[in-house]
Amino acid sequence: MSQLQTIIPTDTWINATWDEYLEAINDPAYEKAKGYYFNGQMRIEMAALGNPHSRDHFIVITAIGLFASLRNLDLDGHDNCTYRKTGCREAQPDISFYVGANAEAIPWDTTIINLDQQPAPDLAIEVADSSLADDKGEKRLLYEALGVREYWIIDVQNAQILAFTIQNRGSYRIEQSQVLAGLNLAVLEEALRRSRKMNHGKVSAWLMSQLKSSSD
Repeated sequence: MSQLQTIIPTDTWINATWDEYLEAINDPAYEKAKGYYFNGQMRIEMAALGNPHSRDHFIVITAIGLFASLRNLDLDGHDNCTYRKTGCREAQPDISFYVGANAEAIPWDTTIINLDQQPAPDLAIEVADSSLADDKGEKRLLYEALGVREYWIIDVQNAQILAFTIQNRGSYRIEQSQVLAGLNLAVLEEALRRSRKMNHGKVSAWLMSQLKSSSD
């Protein structure tokens, strides 16, 4: 494919073979980019470096970590990890988690998680600032096909969470997490709103109080 030898359009889906996709993501020019492959197309997504994206990214990780600690829930978190179904699918969600029985499924020194041999994450999360339409569309179909149990989209512009449970390769909106049973997503949305006016220390303290009261 000629564009791979010159310049690759980023932040959009383009037709490509699996080998062309691997060539693209191994190009040093895209070392910090995220890669997705699905239905004979690839998407090279330049890393979101903006302040709003990074702050919401932090809040979501903090909230889930606090929730798991308070509930004594086994949890293994991954930041920008690669999940590969060789030859046909690949995704690099912003955040992902293995929960409960799967929390120790992935050896520590694993680099790319091979979904031909290892389970898909229980929860995949995309933090969407400029990529919201794609996160709700093609990526949602990709995560359905990969077999994750739950998929969240963090809408940075509106401080909202679009959450879906995935069953039989279809997805359905939810208001409470089913993978993280007992976590009301409205509490996390409020934390996102508070983070627009408060520092992360204060937001984390507020989150701790809310999550603790719901676990008592």
